[in-house]
Amino acid sequence: MAKQLSNVVERFLRYVKIDTQSQPGGLTPPSTAKQLDLSRLLVKELEELGAQDIRMCDAGNVYATIPANCDTKAPVVGYIAHIDTSPDVSGTDVKTRIVENYDGKDIVLNEEKGIVMKTDIYEHMLNYVGQDIIVTDGTTLLGADDKCGTAEIMNLVEYLMAHPEVKHGTIKVGFTTDEEVGCNGAKVFDLDYFGADFAYTLDGQTVGEINAETFNAAFADITIHGVMIHPGRAKNKMVNANTIGTQFHSMLPSAEFCEHSENREGYYHLMTFDGSVVTTKLRYLIRDFDMDGFNNRKAFMKRLVDYLNSVYGEGTVEISFEDSYFSMYEVIKPRPEILDHAFKAITSMGVTPRVIPIRGGTDGSLLSGRGLPCPNISTGYQNGHSIYEYVSTQAIDACAEILIRLATSFVEE
Repeated sequence: MAKQLSNVVERFLRYVKIDTQSQPGGLTPPSTAKQLDLSRLLVKELEELGAQDIRMCDAGNVYATIPANCDTKAPVVGYIAHIDTSPDVSGTDVKTRIVENYDGKDIVLNEEKGIVMKTDIYEHMLNYVGQDIIVTDGTTLLGADDKCGTAEIMNLVEYLMAHPEVKHGTIKVGFTTDEEVGCNGAKVFDLDYFGADFAYTLDGQTVGEINAETFNAAFADITIHGVMIHPGRAKNKMVNANTIGTQFHSMLPSAEFCEHSENREGYYHLMTFDGSVVTTKLRYLIRDFDMDGFNNRKAFMKRLVDYLNSVYGEGTVEISFEDSYFSMYEVIKPRPEILDHAFKAITSMGVTPRVIPIRGGTDGSLLSGRGLPCPNISTGYQNGHSIYEYVSTQAIDACAEILIRLATSFVEE
């Protein structure tokens, strides 16, 4: 007999059936209209649960309020998750399966296609022995990033509206579009309407993790202008933009590419190389936890461009930078109580809190940069952006309970 699933797990399984995959290249959010399918559902469910100040904006972002139910002074605290899923893997027709009482062995996701999730690659699977693991059939991602966070926040709303005896201050909830691509809903998230003193994004992985620090992030775009001459008469005349592009890339320290970095190490990452003899374009990601290191990486790339122009002629190589987000730590650091409450909520569950710099970005990076201190807390999933994405039901339940304890911890005794 199948085990009885909690409300939050049932909610999660409903949400992952809705394809909300975002797409890069959009100018304004949402980058895909199908994200609005979940936005509209959330509005409907929030109305049914009795939340107030419910709004969905043109970007597909959703806002709502759980009014305070006590007179005790408490800050206005927000909780935010993103509803889109990664463009890296299809989110269409997600087929879920629950592996009950996981035995610690490799999990065959799709026997016909030979897709197996292996413990020697994903060692963290062994942390879930005895738990019930939600997986897919290996042809799509699961969507736990970030429908776990979405379900856990909605579960918070459901719980508090059903339990008026549980005292809390004013709580704001928000759901954003396009977190996974550059056209972030967080960029246009209405902070004035949201009205929180600070917030938490629910977009982390292992139970108990807190991310108060992210990379500083930017794009670097290189454009190289070549000169086309017939190859038979090219000597000392042709300027091959492709050749210069490969030269530029070879001058970067390969030990500092993303595939050779970990922990707090920054990196350069070549995303695209699109070229011909006449015009070649390279796009890089630049990442560094340290702001000085971040700026030094930009300056180093600029020096390489200056050198190549000294060799091939001024204007041959152009570079431009576009900042994506900055680490939220400098905004959070003056407010230690924000992390203190998260530590206490996690500890009260018998879990040891772990503060881990996240090697990526969250909506919290952008929102913190816009003035809303916003660390990131865990939702329980593993292997995001992958057909091997999974989450245990016990992890979802634990994160949902931590969120409830966090949200009710700000009422002064």
